[in-house]
Amino acid sequence: MNMKSYPRWLAGAAAVLACAACGGGGEKAGAGASTGATAAAPAPAPAAGATTAAAPGGAPSAGKPITGKTWDVKMIGDATGYKFDPAALTIKQGDGVKWTVVSTPPHNVSFWPDSVPSGAASALQGNMPNTMSQLVGPLLLNANDTYTVSFAGVPAGTYKYYCTPHLAMNMKGTITVQ
Repeated sequence: MNMKSYPRWLAGAAAVLACAACGGGGEKAGAGASTGATAAAPAPAPAAGATTAAAPGGAPSAGKPITGKTWDVKMIGDATGYKFDPAALTIKQGDGVKWTVVSTPPHNVSFWPDSVPSGAASALQGNMPNTMSQLVGPLLLNANDTYTVSFAGVPAGTYKYYCTPHLAMNMKGTITVQ
């Protein structure tokens, strides 16, 4: 192997292994996505076309259902940078947040355990389906894949999060639960 191509080959192989080890972005369920806040019924069924992340074995997480609005956050990677849009969101207890991949996947949602309110980690973890580890959502690998987290039963306060693959590019967000 040419020594000049070795670093590129090694970086490519590492990226493939990292993606393979992380698994997929969830199961496909029908079509459609909304923007802004939408009313949500308790234990909503996935919207047609939405991708729902499932717990191991394919069953949805046993977390608390969304009882308020569902807020949309876009996951973007483009010439203007890598970002969540909006990056800061204020919601009420019982609301949910749905993240949608717009461009340049993979993306995910990872909460910093030391930045969530005291006693919130276990409640939040229970409301996060298909986690890769503590407070780390699955990698979403395709445009229009979605990941939804309920904020029912979690304490009020500030929840800081980031996209694991793009943290070095400052892809961070904040959710304030009232």
